[in-house]
Amino acid sequence: MNVAATEVVQLGQADYAPTLAAMRAFSEARTPETPDQIWLCQHPPVYTQGLSGKAEHVLDARGIAVVQTNRGGQVTYHGPGQVVAYPLIDLKRLNIYVKEYVYRVEQAVIKTLAHFGITGHRVTGAPGIYVRLDDPFGHAALDANRLHLFEGLGKIAALGIKVTRHCTYHGVALNVAMDLQPFYGINPCGHAGLQTVDLSTIGVQVACDEVAEVLGSKLVSYLSL
Repeated sequence: MNVAATEVVQLGQADYAPTLAAMRAFSEARTPETPDQIWLCQHPPVYTQGLSGKAEHVLDARGIAVVQTNRGGQVTYHGPGQVVAYPLIDLKRLNIYVKEYVYRVEQAVIKTLAHFGITGHRVTGAPGIYVRLDDPFGHAALDANRLHLFEGLGKIAALGIKVTRHCTYHGVALNVAMDLQPFYGINPCGHAGLQTVDLSTIGVQVACDEVAEVLGSKLVSYLSL
């Protein structure tokens, strides 16, 4: 079976609810012959609550809508200046399982950060990508004894996925140059006191479009046959 190459779709500024509806419709209608796609966009301000989310992790929504979703994980924030990537991938075609898929998405983010000179880190049991606040450009390994406290770390990318009939939707959000104040209105991803950062905060001034192009390319590389 010949299937067309993965297509990267640039949505630009896109409201969250209709984008979610379109992802669900695409995933439910696709067949084994449907080419994979990666959607890239930015959302107007919105909090999204995952299936594991608890209401008490929304501390002060400050008038920003809180949308219940069917992805994994807990509450996060989307807003302008953040690149959101939605890989619509047939895992059966790739012959991988969810754990490997998450690893590959995170690896694509790590490689995107490396493109801009930043070292991204994983934290066991806390999906997403983190940077060392004292030295985001250094390559030193994290101190495993401090990770449960997220001491010295800032979260730069959040991940939440949904898999239906072996096909993925939802995805990953990478903070580029955004208003970080809304993150103080929540416990990000359910972790009280977890600091959230963006590329701008740690000294990398780059346009969202450039980051989106690099992230899209890395995702295609890691999520294609």
